Amino acid sequence: MDVMIDLCVAPLGVGVSVSEYIVACERIIKAAGLNSHLHPYGTVIEGDWDAVMAVVKQCHLQVHEMGAPRISTSMRIGTRTDRAQSMQDKLDSVTEKLER
Repeated sequence: MDVMIDLCVAPLGVGVSVSEYIVACERIIKAAGLNSHLHPYGTVIEGDWDAVMAVVKQCHLQVHEMGAPRISTSMRIGTRTDRAQSMQDKLDSVTEKLER
């Protein structure tokens, strides 16, 4: 089953700046070959359910390995069974309606 998630991994107990942890997670996502889009408060990732969830787990393992004693992660998860839909499809649909 394909899935689209909006992932926000927030390391706790590491200070105010967390960009180095975000970079580590982005590298994991890219290495997995998943389609993704980084935004100011997280990353949207799409792909096979198991592959996407494996990336979430790898991000947690890496962030802990980097010294974060705690991690708070939020995810919004979407699936469809009626048709395939990508991130770009969703954006195009809204853009088209805005131009009317």
